[in-house]
Amino acid sequence: MGLELYLDLLSQPCRALYIFARSNNIPFEFKRVELCKGQHKTEEFRKVNVLMKVPALKDGSFTLAESIAILLYMVNKFKTPDHWYPSDLQKRARVDEYLSWQHANIRAKGSKLFLSKVLLPLVTGQPLPPEKLEFATEELNVALQQFEEKFLQDKPFIAGSEISLADIVALVELMQPVCAGYDLFEERPKLTEWRRRVEEAVGKQIFQEAHEEIMNIKNLTADQFAPELMENFKQQLLKQVSQN
Repeated sequence: MGLELYLDLLSQPCRALYIFARSNNIPFEFKRVELCKGQHKTEEFRKVNVLMKVPALKDGSFTLAESIAILLYMVNKFKTPDHWYPSDLQKRARVDEYLSWQHANIRAKGSKLFLSKVLLPLVTGQPLPPEKLEFATEELNVALQQFEEKFLQDKPFIAGSEISLADIVALVELMQPVCAGYDLFEERPKLTEWRRRVEEAVGKQIFQEAHEEIMNIKNLTADQFAPELMENFKQQLLKQVSQN
């Protein structure tokens, strides 16, 4: 039995795995897990990942959770080109540095804005107050400035002249608020050029495939959520967006 990836492409980390695997011609079986329908809560999926979260990997009898761990597993198992996770100590350190920083910054702030603009109004029936939306936007803008000044600087890619895991992980996260209607690339030429280079490096068609669903997120309706998940989901969202 070959490699199985359990993914929902509405999820940023899932898209990172999909893009990386496809762009490196890694053979895998795409196991779709629809979060909105609660498929991650089933006993069947629990056997793959007891944490009941996507993404998840199954390779024979071996299972693995957490997107960064899965990316590194694929790098090592399939011996992908060195630039993805460089053997050079300092270049690899740059990749690790970004992957360590992004969770509480680009990922956290981008996700918060996405939840605020799209999912919270959907499940509560009410838009977030403008001042809270403005605050979430400003938080993301601060993280974007840090990303440009600290991590991108004047380099083509985060680790230098070639694309790495860090670039894929960064761009899928930035696409989340973009798909919610906040064009963070507008008036950011350096970021726009970096996005173009990343898309070209992984393949524009693959990048588009991965983002097709999230690009249409505004077509999502409340009745597409599993009823038993709705109330719990609403409380989780309210808690997340209220954290300043």
